[in-house]
Amino acid sequence: MNFKTVLAAAITAGALTGTAAFAQDTVLRLGHLANEQNIWNKAAMKFADEVAELSEGRIAVEVYPNDTLGSEVDLINGMQLGTADMTITGETLQNWAPMAALLALPYAYTSLEQMDEVASGPIGKEIEQQIIEKAGVRPLAYFARGPRELSANREITTPDDLNGLKLRVPNVPLFLKVWQTLGAQPTPMAFSEVFTSLQNGTIEAQENPLSLVRSANFNEVQSTINLTNHVRSWIYLAISELTWEGLSEEDQAVVAEAAKRTQTYERSLFLENETEIRADLEQKGVTFHEVDEAAFAAKARDAVIGGVSDDLRPTVEQIFAMQH
Repeated sequence: MNFKTVLAAAITAGALTGTAAFAQDTVLRLGHLANEQNIWNKAAMKFADEVAELSEGRIAVEVYPNDTLGSEVDLINGMQLGTADMTITGETLQNWAPMAALLALPYAYTSLEQMDEVASGPIGKEIEQQIIEKAGVRPLAYFARGPRELSANREITTPDDLNGLKLRVPNVPLFLKVWQTLGAQPTPMAFSEVFTSLQNGTIEAQENPLSLVRSANFNEVQSTINLTNHVRSWIYLAISELTWEGLSEEDQAVVAEAAKRTQTYERSLFLENETEIRADLEQKGVTFHEVDEAAFAAKARDAVIGGVSDDLRPTVEQIFAMQH
């Protein structure tokens, strides 16, 4: 049963009756996985402030960091059922809406500007529409994520330098395929096991955004970060479609405007944060190396295009054609 059918049934059953679905003072609960210091949480708090101001206190947003309302998947499921209101989520949505896989394509986005072009343009709108229809979740704004970089205990500047490197990757089939094509030996592993596995030599390297490298203290067991920039991606501030449909048009406009302001605020935080994290890691003894990014991208390209479904392939080829 698709989401629109569920929504229609809920309205028919009287679960939703326009603005009457909420009390005069509406409370939206926003849960996410990041900790209090993370810029996503700071952005969530900014969103709450903007909503309160724009609604003159009619709408309150309560922010719950650290998975306190449940995991990302739990929250998405809750949003579909109407038991949760909001979250920050990204490519995990591909479990319902296949186009969400486009949020994190290896070597598809060569710059923040090109990623913005896709995320805010016709392809981004198509992704958002599919997420609304198939996942029952409405993206309101998007946040850039720091590019994934390759940490190791040696310099790696070309794909030839990988040659059998034992590398931890998340359990994403496309990521596995790409790193195999590049010449590494990728191993899926839970994030919680990575530090110990690097420490005892089970793996030699891992790949993640700099913010996670720092928060997980990988600098204690990895001396080098190779700036592969192999995955640039974005993530959505999203609301349950059931919750959205229960808001008046006026309140929908308030929430949408607050989200727009939050996107601008989060971007400035993000750019400051990336610079600050690199400086901090360098101070802790990590060395950074530029890589032959074009060589990595050229070798990975066919694996990326071949690793997506037939339905997505034309869009992926279009994204590659937009590179500049």
